Amino acid sequence: MQTANQTPSLPEWAREMIALYESNAASQFILYGNVNDRMLLPEDGAGNAARMGSLLDFCLSTLMQQFDVVFSFDIGNGLRVEKGREQFARWPRFKEYPELPKAPQKAIDLLTQYFRYCSNLRRGGVERIVVGCFIKAAHLVAPRFEGGLSYDLNALALLMREWAVDPWLTEHPLVSCLLTENLNDLHPLLVNNARAARLKLSLPDAPEIASAIALEAPRVGAAMGEFREKLPELAASLTGATLNSIDALLKLKEYRKEPLTGPDLVALKKQMVEDECQGLIDFIQSKRTLDDLHGQDRLKSWLRQDIALWRQGDLQALPMGYLICGPVGTGKTFMVECLAGEAGVPVVKIRNFRDKWVGSTEGNLEKIFRLLQALGRCYVFIDEADQALGKRDAGSGDSGLSGRIYSMIAAEMSRPENRGRIVWILASSRPDLIEVDLKRPGRVDVKIPIFPTGTPEQSWELIRSLAKKQGVALTDGDFAPARDRIPLWLTPGAAETLSVKLYRTLKTAPAEAKLTPGAALRQCLEGYRNPVSRETMEFQIGLAVAEASDMEFVPEAFRAPNGTVGS
Repeated sequence: MQTANQTPSLPEWAREMIALYESNAASQFILYGNVNDRMLLPEDGAGNAARMGSLLDFCLSTLMQQFDVVFSFDIGNGLRVEKGREQFARWPRFKEYPELPKAPQKAIDLLTQYFRYCSNLRRGGVERIVVGCFIKAAHLVAPRFEGGLSYDLNALALLMREWAVDPWLTEHPLVSCLLTENLNDLHPLLVNNARAARLKLSLPDAPEIASAIALEAPRVGAAMGEFREKLPELAASLTGATLNSIDALLKLKEYRKEPLTGPDLVALKKQMVEDECQGLIDFIQSKRTLDDLHGQDRLKSWLRQDIALWRQGDLQALPMGYLICGPVGTGKTFMVECLAGEAGVPVVKIRNFRDKWVGSTEGNLEKIFRLLQALGRCYVFIDEADQALGKRDAGSGDSGLSGRIYSMIAAEMSRPENRGRIVWILASSRPDLIEVDLKRPGRVDVKIPIFPTGTPEQSWELIRSLAKKQGVALTDGDFAPARDRIPLWLTPGAAETLSVKLYRTLKTAPAEAKLTPGAALRQCLEGYRNPVSRETMEFQIGLAVAEASDMEFVPEAFRAPNGTVGS
């Protein structure tokens, strides 16, 4: 294997792998993350030009040029000799295998026997055979197993683990690489092995994407369109996507002779990212701004200050996260979209990542976190956070799953290197049910309360603005006759329902009735009942007041001298 000093242009994970191997600190490597993507293979000493290839191609051409024998195994193709078949054929037991095994147990047994044979040759001073092996989709060969004992599976994992811990093998030049997307899918005997190095392959960053596109550009000239001379701009806009998906996009565009354009790039990236994450996230590019948010002037001023700091790169005072809390229907999701549109960054809305299969929930979170690290600046939105984030100690009812979810999210939210790149936004009408430790500074620095209307005037303005969107114009003169009927504690959701009812009343009224918008509104308000009970609203308003990180965010109508909710 090359030395780290000889390969300054290699990815960080590859340079770390070289250093660990050359220092004899590790010989088994668990490569996880973006392991199934295409990679840029640099020019080599044999005169091969730069090209794209798989992770195995990269390792064979770049890291293992001097290896004598290299194997690969996956449960589809079985055991294969990728390099050095003639050398492998000298093994005395080679004739016992007219066909290399496909079954995992037999393949791992064969590899172990051959590794020991090579070690014996070296110890006896006969020959030094440098050997490597790749176990593709290692989580399918030795999967995580819970709920009982599986002696065959444990024995298989233990045998693979011995490649890294048995002195008889570790003293020999042997490298074993276990490839998996998610660490949580792999058998704990392998993941928790202190002698195995875990190396994460991240999604490609903008320079990597630009290099890959530049390599393919001569073959997709029509698809490049206006971006032929704007590779850095194109690459930056595609961060978060894999090279596989970008390559497929360019080839399809080339086949259709459709050039890439700026307007359709956002939609294409959204589709690619959501497809890669298999429904775990919604990728939202918002066109709204804080101007679309009704009222909340003090809050909007604060948020715009945060955005200004973000744009200036002054991250010291930038929050790691926000908690948005308030009664049901007050527009928490709408506020997130307005904030993201104002900042000009995407929103990654995390959907239901929980799965019934063992280890799948943790694996889903790993996949989401990889995407977040690749996107650059973004907001991460978790709605109904009181239910989604898990509990530090949820008892044994879910076999500890809730606690593991909590630990993973808490660790990711508090990573200092995320400040200025990822801003977490939690939303909940029951913030009291979110673990206190998740709401502490360093994870959530600003707690934003959102309230329903507190005065008839505020309710009127909200109804009027939403009625306007329905094409119904209410005048200043319509307010006084309706004032006594206008409800307090009106949420945007309830006001929108009223505006739709107002529109419907005008459209369905008999021609002879000649209803004006004001008269129709008064009719709609007859017998109006808030969709949420007063007790529930009062309780949730009180929670929002209690959580507010700054009392300036709380309108006067909801500040009470005795600490109760104002009415």
